[in-house]
Amino acid sequence: MDAQGDGATEEERRYRAPALEKGLDILELLARERRPLTISMMTQKLGRSMSELFRMVQVLEYRGFIQQSAGGEGYVPTDRLFSLGVERAPTRNMLEIALPVMRDLSTAIGQSCHLAVRSGSDIVVVARMESAEQIGFSVRIGHRRSMALTRSGAVLFAFQQKLVQERWLAEMAPTASAQQLNEFQKHATLVRERGFDKAASDFVQGVTDLSAPILRGEAAVAALTIPFVQTMQPVCTMDQALQHLSAAAAEISGSLLVSDNRV
Repeated sequence: MDAQGDGATEEERRYRAPALEKGLDILELLARERRPLTISMMTQKLGRSMSELFRMVQVLEYRGFIQQSAGGEGYVPTDRLFSLGVERAPTRNMLEIALPVMRDLSTAIGQSCHLAVRSGSDIVVVARMESAEQIGFSVRIGHRRSMALTRSGAVLFAFQQKLVQERWLAEMAPTASAQQLNEFQKHATLVRERGFDKAASDFVQGVTDLSAPILRGEAAVAALTIPFVQTMQPVCTMDQALQHLSAAAAEISGSLLVSDNRV
């Protein structure tokens, strides 16, 4: 229903911009769907007409926020919004602090690592450091997945205040089942108790995810994760890698605190 109709209050009419809202609706829909959508599919899901969305889709494509999928099945979001988010001062500052530490970590353990932050009900990878070894596993920057299905998500969730956790659960509810959310909360409780996560990846066989929080104060602002690959001649053991990970996360967190105090 259009909030500018008879049922809309004066306050609602004053702060609405229909064209902008259509564009935001399209971006949120494409990010949420995780699959290409045609304009026809968008009209059905958003309850709008083809004429309402056609020009908006053209503008978003022209400005580089969406693009045709490789197979031509429909539109998908680009990394433009992600890039804009990374340029925000707090995120940029964290990356400047984290990247040298991540490089040292990767060298010390012979494994890759990556940094993930929350984006709505998802986590998104904002930085990575690849292993210099012959064999390794890395996650691309911009990779996005539901918080409820990731170790990074559990770490981010575990180190939040209860009210924040409740809000996040409500945001995850539309895309995760009740069982998934229940298991997610139980796992996050365990993560909070031991201060890190260590569990077999439910996304890639043969990989064990080791993840620790990057804290700003008492809340996690990012999760530093090692997708540990067990090789025949590892640079270090998994337990040693976990020790290095905890030390690296603590170093980044401490540097963020110092940086924040200088502002």
